Amino acid sequence: MELVWDEDAACYSRNAVSNHVSNLRKKLKITPDGLEYIKNVVSVVYKFEVP
Repeated sequence: MELVWDEDAACYSRNAVSNHVSNLRKKLKITPDGLEYIKNVVSVVYKFEVP
């Protein structure tokens, strides 16, 4: 989080990234193709993938 927002990560809850990803998924689902662009990857956490 420090790399993305350039702020101390201690200010955010542990779920901050999950909440942001959830919001992004909701917004991306309204695309006409309805594909899943954000994938969960073990040991990486999230990955943006364009088919």
